[in-house]
Amino acid sequence: MKVAVVGNERYENLPQLLARLHTRISALGLTLVTERALSDLWPSSVPEFDTTVPDIDLLITFGGDGTLLRGARLVASRDVPILGVNIGQVGFLTSTKADQFESALDAVVRGDHCIERRSALESCIVDEVGKERARSVVLNDIVVHKEGVARVVRLTVWIDEEEVGQYSSDGIIVSTPTGSTAYSLSAGGPMVMPEVDALIVTAICPHALAVRPLVVSGDAVIYLQQAPPLRDVVVLSYDGQLESTLKPRERVVVKRLKDAVKLVRIGRKGYFTRVREKLQWGDLSDRENA
Repeated sequence: MKVAVVGNERYENLPQLLARLHTRISALGLTLVTERALSDLWPSSVPEFDTTVPDIDLLITFGGDGTLLRGARLVASRDVPILGVNIGQVGFLTSTKADQFESALDAVVRGDHCIERRSALESCIVDEVGKERARSVVLNDIVVHKEGVARVVRLTVWIDEEEVGQYSSDGIIVSTPTGSTAYSLSAGGPMVMPEVDALIVTAICPHALAVRPLVVSGDAVIYLQQAPPLRDVVVLSYDGQLESTLKPRERVVVKRLKDAVKLVRIGRKGYFTRVREKLQWGDLSDRENA
């Protein structure tokens, strides 16, 4: 088994965790490769990869949800399971805690784990003559918003070539069910279980009371384009980590990626248990003595 590692080098305890992983990988007789940014943090030399991950059997991410999202983009369409180790704050998407990752890795090697298949999104920007550019894959969401100071942007939304309408808002979020608990939820969108075959369209602070989030078919193709007047610089954000500019008369096309992202799960802890523990869903403990 070949294992690749990505991580957030800003965490002070990452070198210690990598040393522990190096020891366990050696004991299990596995092959290890690392992203180049972590090369100097290992206790001894580990083969590097840069932006293209080689053929691997497992990806381990050390960080929070942001690191896992970055790892998911690296192995999208590669049928590679991701074992997320949380060394951040919430870690809603991650598989295990830092003090338990050796036993989690052992479980994966034994096959004593399950796989959650998560829908991802692919998008591209198309100009007025149909030329495509800026293709991207995300696990959580794609956000179209105004550049710079927060101001209203006018966007037209289509679902499967049928116009939904024009939105005046701070932006539009297109998310997967996985991303429904991220930015979309903060913007008033619904929480959607990961196995639901759907996409979510959520306006950010819409300037009309009639505008509400949409849950559409997972097979839908969603189009967004700047509405007249075409004076604003509009930005696309991918999983809150990468961005590109949407020029006037261009439109972004968003649809579900053909292949799912595979997240490793250890133990019997289900989705709503994680929601209660990580997001404090339904937590009224502060009212017990009121």
